[in-house]
Amino acid sequence: MLSLAGVTAAPRLPNIPWRSGGFGGVAGLIRYIEEQGIQALIISTHPFAVQMRANAAAAGRATQIPLLFIERPSWQAQQGDNWQEVADMTQAATALGNTPRRVLLTIGRKDLSPFAAAPWHEYLIRSVDAPPPESLPRCAKIITARGPFTQIDDQQLLTEHSIEVIVTKNSGGAATESKLHAARALGLPVIMVARPEWPDVTDLNATKAEDAADALAWLETLHHATLRGA
Repeated sequence: MLSLAGVTAAPRLPNIPWRSGGFGGVAGLIRYIEEQGIQALIISTHPFAVQMRANAAAAGRATQIPLLFIERPSWQAQQGDNWQEVADMTQAATALGNTPRRVLLTIGRKDLSPFAAAPWHEYLIRSVDAPPPESLPRCAKIITARGPFTQIDDQQLLTEHSIEVIVTKNSGGAATESKLHAARALGLPVIMVARPEWPDVTDLNATKAEDAADALAWLETLHHATLRGA
């Protein structure tokens, strides 16, 4: 059963059973696991989905079912990159400075409020769905688009809008990495927001994997162990 957060208006749906929307906190997730007879839980959320990871860890603690956290590798600065790494969005907004700049924000819809405190910049905001108008900085233009993107497309976007700096989360993965290649090619600085800490799962029956292939291998091992009665 694939569980979607329910925040994207038109998600890409796979050919497997799925559900959409929250569970109602830890208690709701525990109830769902027990009522549906769930025997394994794979947490494949966005690296910045702090609450869902914490809820999954708490539910695993309560139900004692096997957990797998998929943590795709973070992006690493390469030769020619000009990154400034910051801890959160407030620091990212501060790092833009007091001189007006043209900024590409690729941080999703939920983290825009710190940039409203820096209204002297011009913002180009790329998001899968348009953010609510009340969350936008004063000088903001919206582009709704869904990855994967290409370096050529991103270089064209940055050039056409005369972007001077990019603000992004260190999400990892290939779908949106092209903006980093484009920034490197154009010599643009990148303000990179670091990933939040993972919940402590040392006391749990939990494993970490980097991708879907590792997750499938884990499921297979778990399945064979169940058949053997381990």
